[in-house]
Amino acid sequence: MDLQSLILPLLIVLLAVPLFLQARKQKRAMQEQQKLQNSIAPGDRVMTTSGVFGTVVATADDTIDLELAPGLTTTWVRAAIREKVTTTSAPATTAEAPAKAEESRSADDTSADEARTEVAEQQKTN
Repeated sequence: MDLQSLILPLLIVLLAVPLFLQARKQKRAMQEQQKLQNSIAPGDRVMTTSGVFGTVVATADDTIDLELAPGLTTTWVRAAIREKVTTTSAPATTAEAPAKAEESRSADDTSADEARTEVAEQQKTN
């Protein structure tokens, strides 16, 4: 066998293998997306493909009702759901937020006062 007779089958294999692997990867991604869309239930927090966050209120065969804000419900095609969102940290309550802001503001004021004092001392020595 000469080398020229092996080049064509080798080229076909080199082109077919990446195509086959890409098709498998795409099929797996489609299956995962389908599994996600079928597992969505009322109460789930989700993100749409356009980046809108909402809570699932109701589901139908091919649509989902999302509550985007209290009292604001919109209907979306089920395929528009990109992912479920998990909330790991609880947001600060409104009573805690001003206290934390005041603490950081007072710390910033203290460091600003120290910096002004340093600058004033340096100017006196010059």
